Amino acid sequence: MNRGTNLSSLNACFLLSVCLLASPSGSSSSSSLWGQKAHFRLRPCLWELKPGTVVPPLRDLTACLLMRRAYDTEWTAFVYKAPGRKHVELGIGGTGAQLLVRIFGQEWHLDLELKVHQWYSVCLTWSGESNRLQLFVNGTMVNEASLSDAYARRRLAPNGTLTLGVSHYVDASGYVKPEEGSNLLGEISQFRMWARAWNNEELRGCSCADGDVVIWDQRQWKYNCSPEEDANLRCAWSSFKLRMQTAFTSTNQTENCSESMKEITRQWLENIFPLGISVSDVSVHSSASRTCDAQPPQVSKAEPTTTCNKSFSAEVDILVDPASSVEVVQASISSTIFFNDPFDMVVEPNSVRVLPVVQPDVFLRVSLQLNLTGSAAKPEEIIEHWLKETLEVNRTAHVLNVVIEDVARRSPEGFNAQMRFQAQPKQYKCDFHVQDHAASQIEEILYFINATLTLKYEYENGSVVIQSTDLDLKQIFPRNCAEELMSTIYGEYIWPETFPQIDQMMGCRKPSWARAFRLCELHIENDTTSWAQPDMTRCTPLDLENITVTTDNAAEVVDIIQGLVNATLGNATQIPPSELNTVVEKLNQVVNVTTVTPTLGDNIVRIFSDILVSETDVAPVAVSVLTLTDKMGNTMDFPNESLSLTAPSLALSMIDVDPQGFEGLTFSAVSVSSFTEPSVFVNQTFEGKPIQEANVTISLPSALYNFLPPGKGNKTRVHFQFYGTQDLFQDPDTADARTQSNLLLNSFIVSASINGSHVSDLDDSERVVITLHHRQAKRPDDTVLCVFWDFQDNGGRGGWSSTGCETRTLSPDRTSCLCEHLTHFAVLLDVSRTPVSEGDSRILSVISNIGCGFSAIFLGITLVTYLGFEKLRRDYPSKILINLSSALLGLNMFFLLDSWLSSFSDYSLCIFAGAALHYFLLASFAWMALEAVHMYFALVKIFNTYVSAYILKFCAVGWGVPLVIVSLVLVIDKDAYGDTHYAEAAAKMSSNYQFCWLQNDIVFYVAVVAFLLLVLLSNGSVFVVVLLKIRRMGVDRKTSSGGRGALRELRAVAGLTVLLGLTWLIGFFSFGPGKVAMMYLFVIFNTLQGFFVFLFHCLMKEDVRKQWRTHLCCGDRSDCSGAAGGPRGKENLIKSGSSVKDTSIRNTSESEDGPENRQGA
Repeated sequence: MNRGTNLSSLNACFLLSVCLLASPSGSSSSSSLWGQKAHFRLRPCLWELKPGTVVPPLRDLTACLLMRRAYDTEWTAFVYKAPGRKHVELGIGGTGAQLLVRIFGQEWHLDLELKVHQWYSVCLTWSGESNRLQLFVNGTMVNEASLSDAYARRRLAPNGTLTLGVSHYVDASGYVKPEEGSNLLGEISQFRMWARAWNNEELRGCSCADGDVVIWDQRQWKYNCSPEEDANLRCAWSSFKLRMQTAFTSTNQTENCSESMKEITRQWLENIFPLGISVSDVSVHSSASRTCDAQPPQVSKAEPTTTCNKSFSAEVDILVDPASSVEVVQASISSTIFFNDPFDMVVEPNSVRVLPVVQPDVFLRVSLQLNLTGSAAKPEEIIEHWLKETLEVNRTAHVLNVVIEDVARRSPEGFNAQMRFQAQPKQYKCDFHVQDHAASQIEEILYFINATLTLKYEYENGSVVIQSTDLDLKQIFPRNCAEELMSTIYGEYIWPETFPQIDQMMGCRKPSWARAFRLCELHIENDTTSWAQPDMTRCTPLDLENITVTTDNAAEVVDIIQGLVNATLGNATQIPPSELNTVVEKLNQVVNVTTVTPTLGDNIVRIFSDILVSETDVAPVAVSVLTLTDKMGNTMDFPNESLSLTAPSLALSMIDVDPQGFEGLTFSAVSVSSFTEPSVFVNQTFEGKPIQEANVTISLPSALYNFLPPGKGNKTRVHFQFYGTQDLFQDPDTADARTQSNLLLNSFIVSASINGSHVSDLDDSERVVITLHHRQAKRPDDTVLCVFWDFQDNGGRGGWSSTGCETRTLSPDRTSCLCEHLTHFAVLLDVSRTPVSEGDSRILSVISNIGCGFSAIFLGITLVTYLGFEKLRRDYPSKILINLSSALLGLNMFFLLDSWLSSFSDYSLCIFAGAALHYFLLASFAWMALEAVHMYFALVKIFNTYVSAYILKFCAVGWGVPLVIVSLVLVIDKDAYGDTHYAEAAAKMSSNYQFCWLQNDIVFYVAVVAFLLLVLLSNGSVFVVVLLKIRRMGVDRKTSSGGRGALRELRAVAGLTVLLGLTWLIGFFSFGPGKVAMMYLFVIFNTLQGFFVFLFHCLMKEDVRKQWRTHLCCGDRSDCSGAAGGPRGKENLIKSGSSVKDTSIRNTSESEDGPENRQGA
């Protein structure tokens, strides 16, 4: 069904109702109540639904009736109650000023007055699927409500009791009795109920259709006061369509089978139709296989016969004179159509459909020439008044589209002659349309118009006389306005197919009770029709997210957005994120679906300006906004060569240049602050020198003509943008309220782009020159850097990069940038209070690399020594030292390789490098902590106590705990590893330096700083305890020289400091005025930690030297005996800080492991 057409909803109603009228059991002219009414007076009158009438459990329904009140009292239209229930299942009632709707025991009171002595069409619809109740009065929806979820999909109680004009109850005997107190004093007619919920368009077509559940027929109603005739309640048409399923079966002569079914049907109907019903046209369509099968004779064996069977659907146009209602025509046809023996026609009863045909109005085009005599100030108004007064006298015709032209004014000669002879009649030519809806014959209409317009007309007692001189009448047949889907800010509307000059009405989406109108307009220029602009003034715009943007409503959408932004920022300091996303999305749709005009573009720029100067967080939509403004600038349509749009904190300039004559372009902007509207200047030459008063200047050299592809009209669009705020350019590396970065965006932002061209890799002679004024003056120690906005940085969120740009500081307040590409440009400033100079940074980098390399070599020697000499690795201290040296070697190696690995720009490889560096850092500190634990056990806490799998447990902690921490980081957020924010910023400053490390501050402080600080604090405590222990041992021991004893204690302290990693504490004191000095100490001591391990625990250790001497003497122990030193007691083992530890731990280990470890002593 085409729900948009005027006739379709009418057809839908009749398709449902006419089956009841068509079937043998359907209504007849004697039982139908159409054209009759129930009149409720003061005496009791009860109309009830007959008990045998079946009301099914309806999930969807529509109930309609006509009613007229005679007195202004409380009233009831109808009440339907479930069997055995007291509450009203469905009903309508009210008072003088209110209307009451009831459903499922719920009530709605509406402020709506139904005036007395006036007929009203009242319809109630319920949709269980959508849980929606609607009320229509005279075709207009006056209320729409949704019930609670408890009523969703609820069905009407079946087989209940229904009364008209009064409420009721069922007594003990099962009889329906009226409930007095709210009786209707008035009339009711045409109560019908359907098993579906009609919409307002469909209801308009159902005004003369019977229901499919309850019909307006005597067979369904029981009453104690008889119905009264009322001719005004009948629906009459003169044209109908009859549709039916028909079969032709003939056992007569064979030639009947070859005849046309169309002709046979016409002859049959013309023969059976009563007087007053005639056949206009017949069409038939095969609905089953046609068969003409020869059958053996059954009746007479002497004469062969042929049986012909044909099944088809027929559609017949019929005319009824006089016009009559559907039920009368239906009853008349039904009484004759089934008695057709002479024609052997069989009609399926349930297939019969009788539908009224609404005839369109008659339209004529009238061309008229006339003379007007007399003095008239406004002759055109007098002529139009004459036409309408004479032709609209019977109110069935309307004069439309009147066009009046003064013939004399078209020729100078005629005009001059008329000026000389004022008494001469003036000649006028008129063209207009006449619309007649009286359904008269065309000949009658033509005769009436011709006779009326040829008569002389006198205006105001003959002061003006009009006499037609030539008249041309022509009937025209304008087409209907086709169904059209229209998307507006008020919602989507499907305007149905509509006759010419009909003002179509539709319900507004919001509010639901209001109405929108649209005229199917007939045009005088060419006698064609088209939809006029809709009248939506009574409707309210939808919520922004529900509006579909089209070319037609784009400007309205922008106006709505501007109003929304103004209203929101008028009551708050920022736009909520969800609303901001909707605003940007809809503006993107506007730019994508329509050609942006200067006016539309200016409105969009001002919307973004209002958002940017507020406190709204625009970072989530920054990429969308920048893309939108760029596309808008490249596609905007404007008449002149250039156009500039400005608003506070924002400016766009567009210029169409000729590639052949391109001599460069310079754009500059002057802005006092982010809250003022900037002034922009465009010069079609290259200005290499800075413009003093400008905040930003960007100059494109003439060499860029190679990048200027010819566009529309051989012109190329160059587009400049200025931003007086950094809100759209939020990089984690720059300082703001949320970060601790030392990098500050120190200028406004300017950009340039060439439509249809990607400009990059320019030569030195072709580079773009950008001059930017500093917002904060540069201090002597500050570093200034020219940067551009890289849209691919930070996972597609964008970030600042200096690649391809050269920085030239012109003064403390101005910097010049020379860049090899086009995009958004700005200046970054390092605002650290105690900056590290570039020279110090390079020196520290060199020391780090040399120190780590030096340590890696000696850590390798240490590992070779302890792993190569079996006697050196028998005790626990040596085994712990081997693990510590391995962890430190891994840390130094991955530190040296990190920059090289990151240079491959492989994200996975960078994650691996960062994770490996993190792991070996944690492992190194874990083994430093285990060194401290072992010292504490050996010297302070536990003596001569056996611990099973001692080293194995240490290995599980020393290598396992770091592995768990790194694994957790990878599982929680593998992207935590990569180019760090600060390292990445450094990479942007110097493109040849990159570093893979933790980039998440939270992870860094939890998984690195907290772990290191915990280890260092624990090791520091053990260090103090061990020092005290060594001191007591030194006091008890007799020494030959106090100086040598002090030296041994100093070595012990240094050795312990290296093993416990206490030099890393320097990093926590690298701030303030001594920051640089502390950084040098930190780098020197910690990068050389591996060398110090070799120095104190390999080179200066007697046992190690003894093993090397033995090995270098090729096994000749006699030559080495002197060097070996002979047997010593335990008291002579204290030769260094590590000897103290080794002696004490060895004492413990000897008691634990027996002879093997004692041999190692």
